[in-house]
Amino acid sequence: MIEISSVSASYGKHQALDGVSLNVGRGELVVILGANGAGKTTLLKVIGGLVPALSGRVVMAGNDITAMPAHAIVEAGVALVPEGRGIFGEMTVRENLLLGAFPARARAGEARNLDLVLGLFPRLKERLAQTVRTMSGGEQQMVAIGRALMTSPDILLLDEPSLGLSPIMCKELFQILARIRDAGLGILLVEQNAKQSLKIADRGYLIESGRIVGEGAGAALKADPAVQRDYLGAG
Repeated sequence: MIEISSVSASYGKHQALDGVSLNVGRGELVVILGANGAGKTTLLKVIGGLVPALSGRVVMAGNDITAMPAHAIVEAGVALVPEGRGIFGEMTVRENLLLGAFPARARAGEARNLDLVLGLFPRLKERLAQTVRTMSGGEQQMVAIGRALMTSPDILLLDEPSLGLSPIMCKELFQILARIRDAGLGILLVEQNAKQSLKIADRGYLIESGRIVGEGAGAALKADPAVQRDYLGAG
């Protein structure tokens, strides 16, 4: 569904991505593993139209979206949940979620998508009138993911969604991501929690210094001694 081909990007003289290629299919959860500064966040920002690609292409469902502005990329079916969530703390849960239905592609399905989000996150249904800044970190992450789902995406980009969450909330989050994948959405996940993400991932890529240095099925990567040593804390 989405194909990233030989994408390079930089911040000034620092090259953050160097010829990165990967793909995510419909109903597939793909995780990107790498150290801080490896280029993971930059890759998601390039796909989402927040950082320009110096070279290469991003193709979504056969359409080249490489040079599109961010709002047009959302209309093309790509939604990004950034690290730090990017929600509006002074607004209510309902207001945050309904902002996600602003794209033209999402307006007709607003009610249906809201039912989907509240089904995935029952806690939000109880707190639609609550101001988001008064919620826990885990609940705010639910709002951020829910708002992205309100755009009717085909591909969901997630940047470190479990960062700062309790172990119980992390477990719940990964279960929900698996349910979203099983509903037919493609998910590209950047995640510090390699163990949990590889448990639910169909495939994974390893990135170092802006380059893809390995890839494979989630189960195969989880069982790989080198991956265990470098990414899972084993050995």
